[in-house]
Amino acid sequence: MRAAAFTELTGPEGVSVIERDEPEPGPGEALVDVEACAINRHDLWILEGDSAMVDADDLPFVTGLDVAGVVSDVGDDVRGVAPGDKVVLCPNQTCGSCRFCREGPENMCERFSLYHGGLAETARVEADRLVPLSDGVDATTAAAIPTAYMTAYHMLRRAEVGPADLVFVPGATGGVGVAAIQLADTLGAETIGSSSSAAKLERVRELGLDHGIQSTDIDELREAVDEIGAPDAVINHLGGEFTDLGQTVMRRGGRMVICGRTAGGESTIRVANLFLGHKRVIGSTMGTQDDLRRLVELTADGELTPEIDETYPLEETDAAFAAMQNRDSVGKIVVEP
Repeated sequence: MRAAAFTELTGPEGVSVIERDEPEPGPGEALVDVEACAINRHDLWILEGDSAMVDADDLPFVTGLDVAGVVSDVGDDVRGVAPGDKVVLCPNQTCGSCRFCREGPENMCERFSLYHGGLAETARVEADRLVPLSDGVDATTAAAIPTAYMTAYHMLRRAEVGPADLVFVPGATGGVGVAAIQLADTLGAETIGSSSSAAKLERVRELGLDHGIQSTDIDELREAVDEIGAPDAVINHLGGEFTDLGQTVMRRGGRMVICGRTAGGESTIRVANLFLGHKRVIGSTMGTQDDLRRLVELTADGELTPEIDETYPLEETDAAFAAMQNRDSVGKIVVEP
């Protein structure tokens, strides 16, 4: 089978299409003929050599979390899925035995990790991580859901966002940002989003954004948000200096949820502002398999349409990562093996 592998951790030029042996399913496993696999900032960090998960000793390395396609074979002791089923993978990998696996939520597993291997014609996966797809949800749409939309959905839940809340999403034109805007809109919340691009903001307005701010300057953003109103919640997938921004603009008793570090791995917390303002800063990683099932249902019911910027064939996976690296896209980038 063909796979788009990282052969050098140098950026998009380090992607090569290679041949690999067709996998065999073990006990509890299934093979999926991959029709679509979205890429994420997590994958790009690996490709750029900016991840502790993968180093030169692991090459060639096949990434790809967000797998959708058709089950082609199953191993022993598999129940619930069978060859011919249309499915999407929940990429969470958990130990199954710690207190969080027993009591939930599963994404707090003490040994939490993520699936890799979807940028290939066939993926070998844990069968019990597969979520069925109805005829109303195609594979490309389904592949856009797991990482970005699960993450945003779980963040909105942890921020306790409800109708009439004001939600600030800095960096509203990336995968998680777009997902947060769309999902907040389905909850009846009002949204503020920022981007360096007026054209990108206009696209996100079409997806439900209420207030767009064209700037990446922290002081300009702070002033613009203050003019709109104090957010009840901040969905922060950037980290860095955007953490201080989110903390200072949100209202008394506000909630900020953080899931990423695109803008920097260290942030400043204003301690007095935090406790005197009764504010909360919450860390969040991915979501749960039940979150994914709910998002698939929303998509099947027409209440959610995941935004896909562009699709690429497997041979052009390097171009897909170049587009992500250059921040050319709005929404998800999907590879179709």
